Amino acid sequence: MPPLQPVAVLALPDVVPFDLVIAGQIFGYRTPGNAPTYYRMLLCGPQPGLVPMAGGVPIGVPLGLEALAEATTVVVPGLDDVEAPVPEPAIVALRAAAARGARMVSICTGAFVLAEAGVLDGRRATTHWAHADRLAKRFPRVKVDPRVLYVDEEHVMTSAGMAAGIDLCLHIVRLDHGAEAANTIARRMVVAPHRDGGQAQFIEQPVPVTRDSTLQRLQAWALERLNEPLTVEDLARHANTSARNLTRRFNAELGITPSKWLQRERVRLAQRLLEQTELPVQRIAERAAFGSAISLRRQFTEIVGTTPAKYRGTFRTA
Repeated sequence: MPPLQPVAVLALPDVVPFDLVIAGQIFGYRTPGNAPTYYRMLLCGPQPGLVPMAGGVPIGVPLGLEALAEATTVVVPGLDDVEAPVPEPAIVALRAAAARGARMVSICTGAFVLAEAGVLDGRRATTHWAHADRLAKRFPRVKVDPRVLYVDEEHVMTSAGMAAGIDLCLHIVRLDHGAEAANTIARRMVVAPHRDGGQAQFIEQPVPVTRDSTLQRLQAWALERLNEPLTVEDLARHANTSARNLTRRFNAELGITPSKWLQRERVRLAQRLLEQTELPVQRIAERAAFGSAISLRRQFTEIVGTTPAKYRGTFRTA
């Protein structure tokens, strides 16, 4: 039997427990007989001993940064405070591991640590959508993609928030040991065995708030009629104004055009129907006034970043 690949999981102060457990569950996976199966996991920190996790609960790590020099893969789980300084010895060790060709992996806000070490310079990367703008501003040499679940840039891989870290770690198992190995671990964890890295994060899109009472009433009226093929002219007629003036007011109050607002609300309706009903996609397209499944698929993919079928499959599995 070939030697197991060593994977170093770096627990820095303020590490997010969920992210740390993801790496531990997947790369520390053992058979029912408690034998390591695919990897030899090396849990390490700035030095051996207790490391405080987010929330103040400490975790004991048996190894120091020397583990990074041995590992073929280095995993950096996320930190709760992305502005917290990273210990300089950890930065040095991460740079050395990357320079010798180790595979560098981050989960969620662990991307900030890899970026601090210069590992992400000139590369495409992702993180949790709520922190993507901050990552891009703080590290302008990183090509931040805020939409995807994970990014595989050969020896440098980054994931979005929390559950997307599971997707990336299973992707690594699939690359190293095949689909059946990844499926075995996924079944034990009761998670979907595979989601494409290019699938969009399910980003929270808050409904824009308007102080214009006329627009509020108009929006309420339109939301009750999303099954009808409303146009900007229909909205303007109901508001007793011109389409041009209505567009100006929508842009001023909401930052989008009336047609774009209608499109987003119809997609939101389609999302709810995909999650909560067994209606065929064509019927959902009709209920949301897209006219055809093709039109729904095109606009749904543009806004959500995945197809209606894949979206439904994800939520049905969950």
